[in-house]
Amino acid sequence: MAKKSSKAVYAVALFLFLGGLGYLIFSGLTEDSVYFLNVSEALSMDHAELKQARLFGKVSPRNLEIIDGKIGANFDLLDKIESGKSLRVEFKGALPDTFKDDAEVIVEGTFINDGRIFKARTLVTKCPSKYEEQSKEMDKSKG
Repeated sequence: MAKKSSKAVYAVALFLFLGGLGYLIFSGLTEDSVYFLNVSEALSMDHAELKQARLFGKVSPRNLEIIDGKIGANFDLLDKIESGKSLRVEFKGALPDTFKDDAEVIVEGTFINDGRIFKARTLVTKCPSKYEEQSKEMDKSKG
């Protein structure tokens, strides 16, 4: 009789564990999902379903507006693959020192105005390749 009750306890524990794990996976995928997209992918998606996203691309030199004191910017984000596609981005917050036209950036936020504008909460610039080259040269001199 003791073997039957211990098997039942293990079965219930396994059921509860798998149920909890399934719930965590499901809730993690549905509630706070942030899609990582390039501009052309973001433009092709339904913005009503896409609550938040992380986009990457290049800052267009055209229509770049930096707010006085570098406390924000409005700019066109160009797709790195299809250079003819762009999306208007509005960002309010401190700009990184490396933010400029043609800089590669990653912005995270939401779509507004029926998907015509991307309102970014965060903006990060990719380090310029000159830093990567200097780092490689320093590594060679050490070795």
